[in-house]
Amino acid sequence: MTEKKNWHLQPGVSMSPEAANEVAKIACALKSLSAYTTFAMEREDCPEELQKLVEEGLDAMTRVFVW
Repeated sequence: MTEKKNWHLQPGVSMSPEAANEVAKIACALKSLSAYTTFAMEREDCPEELQKLVEEGLDAMTRVFVW
């Protein structure tokens, strides 16, 4: 049975399927952290440094994956 993925690599990006799967796990964790920081920001207790770090990570992931 073929596993359906919610992502694929950007054109021009090449890596082994195993590496892509591991990087995708990191990307999913970043997306979860992004959701958390958005929630925390609404409560005004999210450090600006954390927000910037998450945004940089998500930007990096969009250079690798198409969601």
